[in-house]
Amino acid sequence: MNRLDQALGIHPQALQLRARRAEILAANLANADTPAYKARDFDFQAVLRREAPGVRLATTRPGHIQPGTGPLSSAQVAYRVPTQPASDGNTVDPDLEYNQYASNLLEYQASLRFLNDRIKTLKLAIRGQ
Repeated sequence: MNRLDQALGIHPQALQLRARRAEILAANLANADTPAYKARDFDFQAVLRREAPGVRLATTRPGHIQPGTGPLSSAQVAYRVPTQPASDGNTVDPDLEYNQYASNLLEYQASLRFLNDRIKTLKLAIRGQ
C-alpha cells in the first residue's frame, strides 16, 4: 500500500482539499447577499504541505489535542480580509469568489486527470502489456 501511495503522490489529498475549498467558496457565493456574512477561505498550499504523505499528527497521551477528522480542520479555515465590505457587514466579493472558484475547479480537474492517467499506467504495468 505504501508503494501505491508513493505512485499517486499528493494528488489524493489535493483532491480532498480542492473539494472542501469548492464547498467553502460556494457557500461564500450563496451568501453574497446575506447581511453580516463573512467570506471564508484557506491557504491551500500551506494546508497541502501539512498533509504531505508520511507526515501525520500522532497523539501519545490522553491530554493531547486530537487531529482533525477530515482533510481540513475548522481552525485552518479563516475569514477572508475584505477589499471593500458592504455597508451591511457582508465581506463577500462575488467577482473574487467566482474567480477563486473557477481557478479551484481547474486545479481540481488537473489533479483528477493526473490521477486517472497514473492509475491507467499502473493497471497496464500490472497486466504486463
